[in-house]
Amino acid sequence: MLNAIFKHSFSLLHIDYVKLNQNWNYNNVISPYYRLYYIDEGMGTVSDNSNRLILEPGYLYLIPSFTLCNLNCEAYLSQYFIQFFEESPDGISLFTNNRLVMKLATTAIDIILIKRLLETNPGRGINRSDNPKVYEKEAYYKEYRSLNESMKTHRKFENQGILLQLISRFLSSNGFKSSASQSVPSKILGTMSYVQLHLGENLTVTKLAQRVNQNQDYFSKQFLLHTGQRPLNYIHEKKIERAQYLIATTNKSFLEIALDTGFSNLPHFSKIFKQIVSLTPREYRQQNSHLK
Repeated sequence: MLNAIFKHSFSLLHIDYVKLNQNWNYNNVISPYYRLYYIDEGMGTVSDNSNRLILEPGYLYLIPSFTLCNLNCEAYLSQYFIQFFEESPDGISLFTNNRLVMKLATTAIDIILIKRLLETNPGRGINRSDNPKVYEKEAYYKEYRSLNESMKTHRKFENQGILLQLISRFLSSNGFKSSASQSVPSKILGTMSYVQLHLGENLTVTKLAQRVNQNQDYFSKQFLLHTGQRPLNYIHEKKIERAQYLIATTNKSFLEIALDTGFSNLPHFSKIFKQIVSLTPREYRQQNSHLK
């Protein structure tokens, strides 16, 4: 059980303390990284497909990666924010069943941890320029990866420990739904891992069923039963999540990204992307080029 939980690790991307105004107004945000906010003054809102939460002092907010949300501040909002990536060997997120914005009352320890993370990671803010043309996205992300790689071992452990402690608060909340991987058949879990590791290939339900020696109809019903998704939908979702990551962190062309994620042509890629993200690839890149 411990191995199943601690296979997940989290790497810091940005951390900062900012004072926001009415310019902080973004709709249909879907980022390839997590966002954690601690509000100490002012008010704003964050909403997803199912609910709308008030951003208010004294609360923590967690937005898992690839969670559709809207961010808004009508007047003034003061916040600590942390952005971080998640890594796991099989590519299955700890929050697979929790793609929703979550809210918890802040504790004194939470505040100490967040301020400590900010203190020990100076210069990790995001607001270098208001003009997205000033920086190149790929180089921008590579710099922070380089900072993590060159970090001293004790600091890596401390960063990881703080992020795990903050995330654990949401895992223990009543609203958290366990992935219950223990009850999912090994063939289904194996298929999910296989998909994550072969996103650049032309994956079909027929091939996945043959791989685990099952009838295609039976395999599809079992996959739907244990994951809540049809196999083809799952394949498309994971390919598009990977595409979102590439769009946000590289300057690759949309055709290159389509081929990297196993689509044979750009029109098909763009069609599936729009179906899942509700934005075109171009709109998604424009959104992520200036998002704070």
